[in-house]
Amino acid sequence: MIIGGFQKFSLLEYPGKIGAVIFTQGCNFRCPYCHNPELVDPQRYSVIITEESVLNFLELRKGKLDCLTITGGEPTIQTDIIEFSLKIKSFGYSIKMDTNGSQPEIVKELIKNKAVDYWAMDIKAPLSLYSTVAGCIVKEQNIRKSMDLIRKSGAEWEFRTTYFNQLLNWNDILEIQTLLQPGDHYYLQQCNYENTLEPIENPHQTNLELLFKKDQVRKKNERSGHYTLLKDTNRLQQIIIKMR
Repeated sequence: MIIGGFQKFSLLEYPGKIGAVIFTQGCNFRCPYCHNPELVDPQRYSVIITEESVLNFLELRKGKLDCLTITGGEPTIQTDIIEFSLKIKSFGYSIKMDTNGSQPEIVKELIKNKAVDYWAMDIKAPLSLYSTVAGCIVKEQNIRKSMDLIRKSGAEWEFRTTYFNQLLNWNDILEIQTLLQPGDHYYLQQCNYENTLEPIENPHQTNLELLFKKDQVRKKNERSGHYTLLKDTNRLQQIIIKMR
């Protein structure tokens, strides 16, 4: 495993669990708004953290930490991602895997080996804009296939979109919803314009809450924080949509 970053404690990454986070080095996407350029651009790579040091730390923290989140970069392009995940599982940890969904065959093998307990897959854009937002050629069928595999994996899952308003508008978010199915958990995230892969001129932070309230929200359950959007509410009524 090529590990470019290691966070030894987190309460945020894996819902309901206390864990650590590793950041794999290298990514097959070039999203201009990526705020981890030191994991994507070889010219900005950080010093590699040894796999041995991560394993030693996690072995010592058995019973104190619950899980490890593997994020990136893109973890599924790591040649030994399955073996590494199974090593961590053998320590008794749960695994959360972040992915862009571009490698469905690796996703399939991870599922087959029961190497992941929680999936978080980024939905970058409507399929028609995927290659534009990702900064590379993306096969639409791979995105759909990964989504379907994750839904049927037996693990927990979520899909999420970073609202990059330099290229996306609200109609694009509505189009992304057509990829969702009942049972999905879908999160909209604010874009962080600090330390991006590409310079973003005159960044403007869109107020997602305002967009929801002004144009798209039919009702809001104050207790749960769940939202039902106006478009095709019958189909979406079993889909949980939240903002982060």
